[in-house]
Amino acid sequence: MERPELSLIIPIFNEALVIDELRRRLAEVMSKLESQVRSWEVVFIDDGSKDASLQMLREMASAEPRFKVVSFARNFGHQLAITAGLDRAEGDAVVIMDADLQDPPEVVLEMITRWRDGFDVVYCVRRSRAGETLFKRATASVFYRFLRWMLGGVTIPVDAGDFRLVSRPVVLTLRALRERHRFVRGMVSWVGFKQSPLLYDREARFAGETKYPFTKMLRFAVDAITSFSILPLRLASWLGVGTAMVAIVYSMYVVYVKLYLGATVQGWATLMIAVALGTSAQLFMTGILGEYVGRIYEEVKRRPLYVTAELINFVGAEAGPSSRYLDDRREKAREPS
Repeated sequence: MERPELSLIIPIFNEALVIDELRRRLAEVMSKLESQVRSWEVVFIDDGSKDASLQMLREMASAEPRFKVVSFARNFGHQLAITAGLDRAEGDAVVIMDADLQDPPEVVLEMITRWRDGFDVVYCVRRSRAGETLFKRATASVFYRFLRWMLGGVTIPVDAGDFRLVSRPVVLTLRALRERHRFVRGMVSWVGFKQSPLLYDREARFAGETKYPFTKMLRFAVDAITSFSILPLRLASWLGVGTAMVAIVYSMYVVYVKLYLGATVQGWATLMIAVALGTSAQLFMTGILGEYVGRIYEEVKRRPLYVTAELINFVGAEAGPSSRYLDDRREKAREPS
């Protein structure tokens, strides 16, 4: 069976209010793409939805064989849903986009043009962010700039999410990266290849609620930092050196007052403050070490990244607990490494 030239990966989690409009928008875009691409597919990943999303996806797939569905056994999270899509997508060019229509499907047309020009990665940079609060825009801006400072060698574009096109060589490279705590946009930056930005206007969510409240965004930020930087661990050394220098200076002051001024340093309040600060610093650094040790613990268990309960419209594919590489031997035989 001929491999499609274009694949769209769309994670779905409780998006029943959006799916009908998403289908309509996709139909319009795909009709325009018929003249630009040889063939296409859309891979939906149902991330353990509790509403009618999966049933609606089944109905869509029954009417359109190029709509394919991967259904998780439970909710594994947005980044692992993208990973499952990359594992299953067969296209020469693969587009990752969200289902809430904040990522306009019409931008895919421009992505294809950039890909034809020779770019392996076309990442979409938000020119405007409709429907988002000032707090979210500000925290996102601070996060991306802080992350770029933390990572050093890996440059992650500011104001760019997971909405992007990646070529087949990039997809095959990403499949080889199997860490559990994933930051896909950082992984795409890390692998390199020829990359190009594409400005677009991010629309407001069509319906429903955001799947990334503040607590999830915070966990996402921690995963991003610990996945690509050991700077927090180096902070422990810097903090230790700084604390030691302060302790030496203070000890010299105590000796000076005792020997030359003949006075006894009372220092109860100072001592208590020093103990409190030292204890807080130790607990803080222990927490950072715990984050890294916890991730090592998660990785060494070698559990599958996700569990597939159902596959729809995938020819010759079987659902199973370890959907890791699908058919690596076939890919290696068909594609250069």
